[in-house]
Amino acid sequence: MSDVLKKPELLAPAGNFEKLEIAVHYGADAVYLAGKDFSLRNFSGNFTDNELEDAIKFAEKHQVKIYLTCNIYSRNHEQDNIEAFLERIGKIAPHAIIISDPGIILKARQIIPHIDIHLSTQANTTNFNAVLFWEQQGVKRINLARELSIEEIKIITSRTTIETETFVHGAMCMSYSGRCLLSSFLSGRDSNRGLCSHPCRWKYAVMEELRPNEYYPVQEDSRGTYIFNSKDMCLIDHIPELIHAGISSFKIEGRMKGINYLSSVVKTYRNAIDSYIAAPGSYSVRPEWHSELYQIYHRAYCTGFYFGHPDDESKNSLNPGNAHKGKIHSFIGKIIENRGKNLYLIDIRNKLIPGDEIEILSPQGPARQAKVLSLTNDKGKPVDNAKPNTRLLIGIPLDARHNDIVRKI
Repeated sequence: MSDVLKKPELLAPAGNFEKLEIAVHYGADAVYLAGKDFSLRNFSGNFTDNELEDAIKFAEKHQVKIYLTCNIYSRNHEQDNIEAFLERIGKIAPHAIIISDPGIILKARQIIPHIDIHLSTQANTTNFNAVLFWEQQGVKRINLARELSIEEIKIITSRTTIETETFVHGAMCMSYSGRCLLSSFLSGRDSNRGLCSHPCRWKYAVMEELRPNEYYPVQEDSRGTYIFNSKDMCLIDHIPELIHAGISSFKIEGRMKGINYLSSVVKTYRNAIDSYIAAPGSYSVRPEWHSELYQIYHRAYCTGFYFGHPDDESKNSLNPGNAHKGKIHSFIGKIIENRGKNLYLIDIRNKLIPGDEIEILSPQGPARQAKVLSLTNDKGKPVDNAKPNTRLLIGIPLDARHNDIVRKI
């Protein structure tokens, strides 16, 4: 059976070069990222033109594809700048460019015909005729609307030949296909132009007209309500259904999230996809996949619209602090270099002291635990505690590799 299954691409976010390296290290087949202009994540760091060139070289060295986002809805005054941007991108040559605006698609076909066009979820493609339309416009892949069920996706993939892409993990927007005006009204920052302030994540209360300044929280706990705040998506329990639905690419949300999130999510979905493709008849969801995804910061998980209308199931009306099961780990940093004799140079992000119990997260196998035997500076002098934003040598009785993540239990 496994020889006839089409293995889906695992597509990961990369908000900066460090995240690109982590996504590749933990098994992404492709990454999506942005230049400094015309992206819907202007606060994720993003890449200069020179950094984009370096990113493509790095990715191709590891047989990973780069998809560049240009998914804003543009205005009249930006048209000349968009043409100039597309001309520059044509020389940099990512593997594809992600677009939502039909006008930008028109210019991309004229200016960079050698680069594939992927249609953003912002274009809200909900049926097979719309897919066929976009294919006629030169689009090579469709990121389908998030409002579709898996049965609707199956119909689309059975009646079209174009590549399809869907989100499988991460934050969901409370608006239709991510097109929201809440940020524009409340903070003057247009979410459709990369400036979203995420007001759907804020706490809200109600005030009665004749009782000014008396705020009544609409809540089910003591810390506020989150009436606009959706739960996070997690489809780790449904990898076989997604593969058999004919989806070409499984996309992870999170260009603005950190490398601790990225390493856990990419690793988990990589392991799940590979396990099912290798042996579908004996496949089962492993407990460590759940524990790995629950130990990162997240809102309560749900499956979105894939298995029917979510109704209240995906609204996160409770406090969105980590809706976890089991233990939560503290992110410590990443391995920079193996110095031999169980000594590793680590880029420290949080406090660490000798004797702490830590975990090493590598691309393969479960996280491995160990005790910190020593902390020294580059000259071999012992250090009592490691402070954030430093680099120190750590002694641990484990094998580890460059870019492995270190966490404290």
